[in-house]
Amino acid sequence: MRCGKPAMLGRMEQVVATAILDAKGVVAGWSEGARRLTGYAAEEVVGRAVAEFLAEEAPAGAVTARAGAVLVRHRDGHPVSLFVRAYDLLGADGGRTGFVVAAEGPEGPEQTLAGRAFQQASMSMSVFDTRHRYLRLNDAACRVLGVSQTELIGRYYPDTVEEAEHSSGFLHHLRQVAETGRPVHYESFSRAPAGNREHAWNIEMWPVRDGADGLVGVALAAFDSTEQFWARARLALLNEAAATIGTTLDVVHTAEELIELMVPRFADFASVDLLDWVLGTEEPPVSLGEDADHVELRRVAHGSRTEGTPEAAVPLGEKDFYPPSSPPARALRAGRAVLSGTDDPEFGRWVAERNSRGPAGRPYREGAHSMLAVPLRARGTTLGVAVGVRMGSPEPYAEDDAVLAEELASRAAVCIDNARRFCRERSTALALQHSLLPRGLPGQAAVEVAHRYLPCGSLAGIGGDWFDVIPLAGSRVALVVGDVVGHGIPSSATMGRLRTAVRALADVDLPPDELLTHLDDLVTHLTDTVGDDVGELGATCLYAVYDPVSRRLDLAAAGHPAPALVLPDGTVRLVEMTAGPPLGVGGLPFEATELRLPEGSVVALYTDGLVEDRDRDVDHSTAEFCRALGARVGSLEALADTVLKAVLPENPGDDVALLLARTRALGADRVATWDVLPDPAEVAATRQAVIEQLAAWELEETAFVTELVVSELVTNAIRYGAPPIQLRLIRDRTLICEVSDGSSTSPHLRRAHAFDEGGRGLMLVAQLTQRWGSRQTASGKTIWAEQSLTPPVR
Repeated sequence: MRCGKPAMLGRMEQVVATAILDAKGVVAGWSEGARRLTGYAAEEVVGRAVAEFLAEEAPAGAVTARAGAVLVRHRDGHPVSLFVRAYDLLGADGGRTGFVVAAEGPEGPEQTLAGRAFQQASMSMSVFDTRHRYLRLNDAACRVLGVSQTELIGRYYPDTVEEAEHSSGFLHHLRQVAETGRPVHYESFSRAPAGNREHAWNIEMWPVRDGADGLVGVALAAFDSTEQFWARARLALLNEAAATIGTTLDVVHTAEELIELMVPRFADFASVDLLDWVLGTEEPPVSLGEDADHVELRRVAHGSRTEGTPEAAVPLGEKDFYPPSSPPARALRAGRAVLSGTDDPEFGRWVAERNSRGPAGRPYREGAHSMLAVPLRARGTTLGVAVGVRMGSPEPYAEDDAVLAEELASRAAVCIDNARRFCRERSTALALQHSLLPRGLPGQAAVEVAHRYLPCGSLAGIGGDWFDVIPLAGSRVALVVGDVVGHGIPSSATMGRLRTAVRALADVDLPPDELLTHLDDLVTHLTDTVGDDVGELGATCLYAVYDPVSRRLDLAAAGHPAPALVLPDGTVRLVEMTAGPPLGVGGLPFEATELRLPEGSVVALYTDGLVEDRDRDVDHSTAEFCRALGARVGSLEALADTVLKAVLPENPGDDVALLLARTRALGADRVATWDVLPDPAEVAATRQAVIEQLAAWELEETAFVTELVVSELVTNAIRYGAPPIQLRLIRDRTLICEVSDGSSTSPHLRRAHAFDEGGRGLMLVAQLTQRWGSRQTASGKTIWAEQSLTPPVR
């Protein structure tokens, strides 16, 4: 006999049982319906206490409670749960003399339409009394629990399940419904008692009431939503992949993000191996080398649910070799995911090979039963392979997992390829940038220099910052810093053009303000002819000329930050100057600033990336910059490092160029000056004075050439120039002869004909000296010539 079904489950064919009890609970009458429900005939029951037929002790007042659930022991031994109602039997005096007890139960409920619907429902359905005992289960519930209905009817729920979080939650909701009378809906994720797979359940519990609206039980229906649960989980994983993979344009970091997503939710151990060319700047090969004996990959990331990743047989950064028959190599060749498990001989060989290569005492780990290898492909190019292994997780990989893995790998591969392309373009731009910057600054006596160039750490790319140190005539030196605002190869190319133009204009030896005027005209011309709107990019430049003889610094700026000055006593200040408009604006003048510097002063030229950043306050950064410049660190190289460390963030948002120059001075012992009267007779006296000075400097070996150069330049100044005339010799790394006069007319080198009486002087000067030239001054011009000194003066 199947367990009785209470009346509250529906209007089914009912078996009505009645019994008459006296005031002491002794059976005085027994109906046919009672026999059908319990199996006891009337002669077996009448005259005996009703308590003898209960499967458990009835709670106090059960009969007088008018209605409630009781558990009756059937004649064949199994328990029968019944809902009973008690009615008073009254005597002539109106007093209670006993009870009439009525119980209802279906006879063969599975034979009715409603009974069949309950019993054959695809979802698990159960009924409990208010004390959380089983009253009825359908076939689906029995299959889930792995036991028959007969074994559960009448048993207390906690006694039928193991202690677990989901069991406690189930009992909590049962009590909640029984106590409050309100329905409950919740979701649970647990392993079914009759299986080893985790299931997701949507559970609905609701109260069951009798005709008098009294709470008599709790019914529930549990829908197995495992497929929907995993579908949502896969979708959530893909959404998370879109948000967490590719947060940086770094190949290795992107692979690590994929591993973090896979472990432990998708794999107990996972690894990412890439082809070597992906980590460099080379173009992809035409093929993977299908005919090779093995596939060579480099391990860039791996992870495990076990701390320390003991399963990793290949260290990070090392190469791994996959035979053609291995699942990863097959996945690379096929271009799709490859599933493998304990039924695949290649899987066993792969695990054994990993165990043999693993560190001593740290095998690949027993229990590895399923593996999924998926190629990393982007834009038709294979980049590498991702491998997932399951060990502790009981579920092997299935086709749905392969589809999910391919989608994850596709997204990760695109991010890795983006990072690879960015690295290649960045390397190209860096190579271009460094090729346009000075590789080695020329030796000169005017200043000691230290320089730093740092590309930006953002995704914007390489910028257009540059610096230069240009030797000028008269032991002077030009210090240049510029910035083409913007990023990428176009900015670097524009920077190269500007730097070349500055060098060309510096060779003409123009004053700083005039040089910037010419440079501004050149930029405007480039904008008009090439269409490269440099002015809109905001190209800036600062040009300074330092003379070690006069210790004078002349400088002008085109929209560039003013330099900082560190005096020998440690005082630091920004140079007060008027910065003109950026290059390319055109039509506006530039203003020069003149300073007299004590020997040992440090001039700091820099680009705005050093102090300007969207996350920093400019005034605060400038103050930090000046404070760092005042540090007593000894060498300029150490000072440059100190400044960058103190001011720059970890990843600067713009390029940074820093040029530090410590000034030197040429003393009176290394400079000789003569005022020359505009009389040809003065040439001989001047030559003699020069010979005597060379003897004092112990440079007699240069006397012959120097005498010819002085004679020619002084004669030309007397004949073609204008007073005042001055001769100056400078003993530096070279011997410099300068003749200044009041005329602004520059000499021209020409070739004299055979019968010309003159015109050979400057030709001789050009042939006898290392180099020569002329420059305009405020009062006229200066013609100079340099001779090399052997050995060089130290």
